[in-house]
Amino acid sequence: MVTDREIAGPHGPVPVRIHEPEGPAGAVLVWAHGGGFRHGDLDMPEADHVAAELARRADAVVVSVGYRLAVGGVRYPVPVDDVHAVWTWVTGRDDLPARKAIGGASAGAALALATALRCRGHGPDLILLAYPFLHFPTPTLGHGRSLENIEDMVRNYVGRISDIPADALPGSADLRGLPPVHILLSEDDDLRPSGELLERQLREAGVPAGTFLARGTTHGHLNRPHDAPAADDASLGFFAGALRVPREAPRWLRRDGEPRIEFGADYNPEQWPREVWAEDVRAMREAGVTIVSLGIFSWARLEPAEGRYDFGWLDEVVDLLHANGILVDLATPTASPPPWLTTKHPEILPVDREGRTVWPGARQHWRPTSPVFREHALRMVRAIAGRYARHPALAAWHVSNELGCHNVDDYSDDAARAFRVWLRARYVTLDALNAAWGTDFWSQRYGEWDQILPPRHAGGPVNPTQQLDFKRFSSDALKDHYLAERRILRELTPDVPVTTNFMVAGDINGMNYPDWAAEVDFVANDHYIGFGAQARDELSFSANLCGNLIAGRPWFLMEHSTSAVNWRPVNPPKLPGELARDSLTHVAHGADGVCFFQWRQSRAGAEKYHSAMLPHAGEQTAIFRAVTELGARLRSLSGVAGIGRTPAPVAVVVDYESWWAAELDSHPTDRLRYRREALDWYTALLDRGIRADVVPVSADLTGYRLVVAPILHLVPASLRQRLEAYAERGGHLVTTYFSGIADENDHVWLGGYPGALRDLLGIRVEEFAPLPDGTAVPLTNGASGTLWSERVEVTDPAVKVLAAYADGGAAVTRRSVGDGSAAYVSTRLGPQGLGLILEDLLTPAGVVSELPAGLRGRVELAIRGPVRFLINRTDEPVGLSELPGAPPALPGRGVVVVPAP
Repeated sequence: MVTDREIAGPHGPVPVRIHEPEGPAGAVLVWAHGGGFRHGDLDMPEADHVAAELARRADAVVVSVGYRLAVGGVRYPVPVDDVHAVWTWVTGRDDLPARKAIGGASAGAALALATALRCRGHGPDLILLAYPFLHFPTPTLGHGRSLENIEDMVRNYVGRISDIPADALPGSADLRGLPPVHILLSEDDDLRPSGELLERQLREAGVPAGTFLARGTTHGHLNRPHDAPAADDASLGFFAGALRVPREAPRWLRRDGEPRIEFGADYNPEQWPREVWAEDVRAMREAGVTIVSLGIFSWARLEPAEGRYDFGWLDEVVDLLHANGILVDLATPTASPPPWLTTKHPEILPVDREGRTVWPGARQHWRPTSPVFREHALRMVRAIAGRYARHPALAAWHVSNELGCHNVDDYSDDAARAFRVWLRARYVTLDALNAAWGTDFWSQRYGEWDQILPPRHAGGPVNPTQQLDFKRFSSDALKDHYLAERRILRELTPDVPVTTNFMVAGDINGMNYPDWAAEVDFVANDHYIGFGAQARDELSFSANLCGNLIAGRPWFLMEHSTSAVNWRPVNPPKLPGELARDSLTHVAHGADGVCFFQWRQSRAGAEKYHSAMLPHAGEQTAIFRAVTELGARLRSLSGVAGIGRTPAPVAVVVDYESWWAAELDSHPTDRLRYRREALDWYTALLDRGIRADVVPVSADLTGYRLVVAPILHLVPASLRQRLEAYAERGGHLVTTYFSGIADENDHVWLGGYPGALRDLLGIRVEEFAPLPDGTAVPLTNGASGTLWSERVEVTDPAVKVLAAYADGGAAVTRRSVGDGSAAYVSTRLGPQGLGLILEDLLTPAGVVSELPAGLRGRVELAIRGPVRFLINRTDEPVGLSELPGAPPALPGRGVVVVPAP
């Protein structure tokens, strides 16, 4: 409902337009349009469209203010007085919601903020500011608005350009005590620095502040909603999400009934004739399938031409699944743009480091920072979310698919522009960036932001901090795309959880998943087991990390394979028992959902030889029998659903930024592999029967007796202090070669290695001594080191040498620190060599195996609350007579679940 009326003000009646939502209102917003203080009215889109949309999207009453303009002799403070009068009227009414906000656009943002400052202490609960103009003089970005024009606007409004009252342009005011402020910025806005400066001022004043950058837009873009519909949609979604009454996001699937372990697969019915669908669902029920991920690569079918949608076939499939009791994890089908989109807009295609366009023909051929792609993708998200928001089969939203699998590194002009915006937010000034990047080396010092590029192909090694920041930016750009889709899903389906499938597996590290994890309602992961002696341990390592990305909460295995994959040079099938063992290992580490790629093996396409739950040979196959048996096994484990992993006494720390930095070029060796070293420690602990948690570097370490932080290359001062405090308070820290070397800017800590950790460890290294391939250095304890060695000087008498190099010098050390200790391993020992030193590290920490001696190394133990998972790491049976309540034997490649003692 929309109502026009007038409110009494000190200068006469003030026109307002009141927009009310269809249902109960949870908030009220007083909104002031922009227009340079002398233009605008209640009918302009920045007033009427914005108010109507926020009322609808946020379930809020929005009072749009037609304040007096600075024309015909009207000047400050009249416009502020008008907005303040409306605010006073709103807050004096008992029939409006208790949650109150004020906001405005451009000049209206100045009026809104000035009103909030007048009411400080009893003012709004939050403030919404769109591309605010709050400071004078204001530097511009040079997009057309001259300083003379800005001066004229201020002179017209205030009457002068000197001694400007803080109430007029409140960027100069004391901002302390304000409520949270949400700032919308236009990317190509010459006045954007005012909003950016305000955010910094607010943070300095202790006021919570957040910004959203509408890419590809200019100042006043909310007043031109048809120019950039996607940016308008995202901008209003940003404000609506802040204005809406906060509600806790769902943490698991939307479904009724008792907890259970979900079971299913990606389902691609669009690849098959309609008559196959009913047969699929019958076989799903036989296999015990409870959920399927649907529509992942269906954009071209759902929108066969721009703006023309065909949901009929998907309606049939969703209805059919619901009728058979199968939940739907519905994808936003934005992983691969349809041919019509890339033909019309080839500018959305990524560009690689060498400047080559990544053409259609595979998948994920889109730029994360493309405003054009974002517009089309979000339009599709809104269409599918609106279509299925209330469908009872909808259990979760599956945003895109494996974000960054093929497009994490885009070096296009879109990426360059977005990278510069990201850098401005990180460093604020060019001086700060030049200092962080060390640009006096090789004459790289920047004088303008537009001079900065992504680390494209160059004639030599590219600036290492530039490379590191581009990795940070690239992860953030993909996360930003996820958040843009999530905003729409939150708006239309606030009770449906939103996630996206991570790829915590092997050497995949383009996305900083510990940073992403806070943005998903539950962690979902795709994992495909590798080959080699540590392949099974790597699966456990990855599952373990997934279980610790969000404080040990249950998570969802969204994809893995029933047998062979199709994308390696050689793709052998899994051995009998491996399908169940792999799946149950994920469950042991906290997964409450087990899904495969895919349900029915494809007849055509690049993945037609990738295994599936229902293979080419049909139901009368070993794979389908194993799938059905697994479904029954998972039903029997319903009692563990919802129970997180039981913390272990040991932690292995993973730091994605150290991973990125340690493997950059121009280092002592290019053979170093961060995750291999971390996995070696995990395997060595498993070999001794020790449970360990794999945790992000940001995790709380205080509960762990022993913490292993391998190749912790980047150690900012704050992390050094955390590690020192951990050891002082009784924790036992272990780190390795190439740790503590650099700060967050990849600048070396001076004074000798291992830099930031030198004093904590009580050692000093003058020079690295990496080892050529095939070279090993013997240690006095019988181990051999490869890859790396160092001449370690002991600088503290509290240091004990646990192992030395055979030709002299400490190789492994341990220093007593407070009630704990700090140990250092200066070479790569591999799992066997680490096994020779672990006793000296575990004993002071009081860590012992929870398994009988005969099972250590042969069986992995994982605990979820009242049950123990015993996972056979070998191909041979293992007797379990030493374990009360266990069966006589654990089959080769088998898993048994027994009550915890």
